[in-house]
Amino acid sequence: MIDLRYVKKLIEMLDGSSVDSIEISSDKGMKLRISKTPQQRGGVPVAGSMPMPAMMAPLPAARPTPAEGFAPVPEALAARAEAAPSKLLEIKSPMVGTFYASPDPNSPVYVAAGQRVTKGQIVCIIEAMKIMNEIESEYDGVVREVLAQNAHAVEYGQVLFRIDPAA
Repeated sequence: MIDLRYVKKLIEMLDGSSVDSIEISSDKGMKLRISKTPQQRGGVPVAGSMPMPAMMAPLPAARPTPAEGFAPVPEALAARAEAAPSKLLEIKSPMVGTFYASPDPNSPVYVAAGQRVTKGQIVCIIEAMKIMNEIESEYDGVVREVLAQNAHAVEYGQVLFRIDPAA
């Protein structure tokens, strides 16, 4: 069963962002899709359709394509995230939420490319359902790439930073 408060928070987050839709799948075969735009069939809006959460339904056997989900970062950054150099270690997002590079808009970023980090050092914040989650570095090294954009959505497992442990 899904918590309706969770769905309402997701709708609020989606409403206040530039993301058009979000689709969440569980390993138990359930799927939730929330969209700002009405669904269409054959290019025609479905009568009475509203941007509301879909009811949970079993997942299809095939894995959803990226076009069915949402793109949290521009294509150029997504392509860089997929082509990871093997010597660099990755810090990935542990949750879906909004990435913040600093504690507030007037503060400097936690880390920038070229900066040395230590294990346990805070590297960013991910806001999920109005809760600010501090994300710590899992490695010692030098930040080589910052792949997420400030105040943009990130998804679970998305690469946020690449760290060079040898530097």
